[in-house]
Amino acid sequence: MSNIDRGKDLVEGSSRSPGDQPAPLSRYESQKRRDWNTFGQYLRNQRPPVSISQCNSNHVLEFLRYLDQFGKTKVHLQGCIFYGQPEPPAPCTCPLRQAWGSLDALIGRFRAAYEENGGSPGTNPFASSAIRVYMREVKECQAKARGIPYKKKKKKVGGSESKGDDDCTSSHRPFS
Repeated sequence: MSNIDRGKDLVEGSSRSPGDQPAPLSRYESQKRRDWNTFGQYLRNQRPPVSISQCNSNHVLEFLRYLDQFGKTKVHLQGCIFYGQPEPPAPCTCPLRQAWGSLDALIGRFRAAYEENGGSPGTNPFASSAIRVYMREVKECQAKARGIPYKKKKKKVGGSESKGDDDCTSSHRPFS
């Protein structure tokens, strides 16, 4: 192929010869595709199976809680002697969970994948207020459990800054 033909292909939107393979996906795109396929499989395994068009925020929350069993982040419970210590001196029996940052990145990939696969931004279950509330609770819970103060951004108009010291595991509990 001559340089003129290559330039013509680029201008017309084609940069490949008929025998060329498509460019490999970026790490982000590969992860997004893997995550989307995993979530689709999770929905198909429900009894009865759930299609992506029937999926709502409750299905997403169930999936996020299901993922906790594969987590690698120790989250101390309030009764644990190491609760609130950033670097505990000994092991304990508190559960491993998915880290907030991992869940946050996952939700971002799901939001994008949903719309790329034909979903409407207005009906995106990954962008619902229930998911935002859950994610905020996970973040606060994990911060408290590790003794790292989580400061909410101050609003310009007055309001409460703290929710109290209730048991933060209530909505972040894996299935048994």
